[in-house]
Amino acid sequence: MMSVPNGRLRATLFTVIVCAALPGAAVRAQDIPVPTGMRKEVITDPSLGMDAFEVFVPAKWHFQGTIIQGTTCTPTPYPVFKISSPDGLQVVERLPRMDWSWKSQPGMGQAQPQGNCLPLTKPLSAEEFAKYIAPRLNVEYVSDSPLPQAFYDQMNKNLAANQAMWDSKYRAAGMVAPHYTSSVTNSVVRYKNGSFQMKGQLSTSVDCQIAPPTARFGTSSCNATVRYEYAPEAQFAAFVPAVAPAGAVMLQPWNQAWLNRNNQQTAANIRQIQANGAAQRAQTIASAQQFQQSQDLRQHMHEQFMATLQRGTDQSLARSAQIANTNHTIAQDWVDFSLDRQTVRDPNSGQISKVSSASSYTWVDETGKTSYQTNDVNADPNGTLKGTWTRQQVVHGDGSPY
Repeated sequence: MMSVPNGRLRATLFTVIVCAALPGAAVRAQDIPVPTGMRKEVITDPSLGMDAFEVFVPAKWHFQGTIIQGTTCTPTPYPVFKISSPDGLQVVERLPRMDWSWKSQPGMGQAQPQGNCLPLTKPLSAEEFAKYIAPRLNVEYVSDSPLPQAFYDQMNKNLAANQAMWDSKYRAAGMVAPHYTSSVTNSVVRYKNGSFQMKGQLSTSVDCQIAPPTARFGTSSCNATVRYEYAPEAQFAAFVPAVAPAGAVMLQPWNQAWLNRNNQQTAANIRQIQANGAAQRAQTIASAQQFQQSQDLRQHMHEQFMATLQRGTDQSLARSAQIANTNHTIAQDWVDFSLDRQTVRDPNSGQISKVSSASSYTWVDETGKTSYQTNDVNADPNGTLKGTWTRQQVVHGDGSPY
């Protein structure tokens, strides 16, 4: 779009807020060439003072991203981002990762979730989670669109190998490993954006760790990541393959630095837990109920171990928060303010635009591509400038009315 402040044209860049979630395994982004037609952006972790993720973005599209330090259920940090076409109608988002956990208490039912986690107390498949999140995104769930069978076959093979690895590790420690599950799906959604009929796709992945039935107070947890891409329905078929290369890649040096910091803070507590466990095992041997008490002790040690990891991570994140100043939700109004932008809506077409906040009144011509900005409430470009002009309505950064 072109802006015409005080009657003179100038090019205007519209920057949008970013929301997204963590990708899969950590790799070195520099080993992956930038796809054709894309450019590379960087998301920095201010708590460690180093680049954490690289994001591939269509060359002329708008981008902004940040890193979020996780939830009380799963404190591992993750990136969020949003990239959009110049007209703002084609968008790819990585939504904030959504976590939930629950405790299995035999004879007492399910404990209620706490903190900033989702209010769920059972595992969900990717398709179930997509149906759960769609109405919360104010979109209509249309249908499920499964991936090719070869993808699921490879995913199940990797999952079985991962389960076998953890079974071996837990067995060596005298404990029973949790059961790990993974599921993915693509779902078609739709909604109205003013006069535009919009079509979207939710690419959903859910990974769960289910406590074994023998655990007296076993903790289970799930993490869901969603890639949300949407465009006008007439453009959607060509849009999806065009933005397929867009996405975030974790940088291995940052991943290692984060793990090292976390491990250093938890190592001392873990050693103390192990010492306590050894003392308790010695006392248990003398008990007439040795076998049952040993089983209970091992599970109790596991719970203490997991709680210790949580405490160590919390200590790390508390310091990080002082300099990162990162919230668990990203407010689009805040981004507009920090970028000296404002969001306006065309009352006729419903088109949303990002414009400079230096002027109080914005007019857009019939093409939807040229704007006129002024601070004079009585100024009207109709009859003065060529074309038919419509005064825009100032709305929230996400397009909702005040």
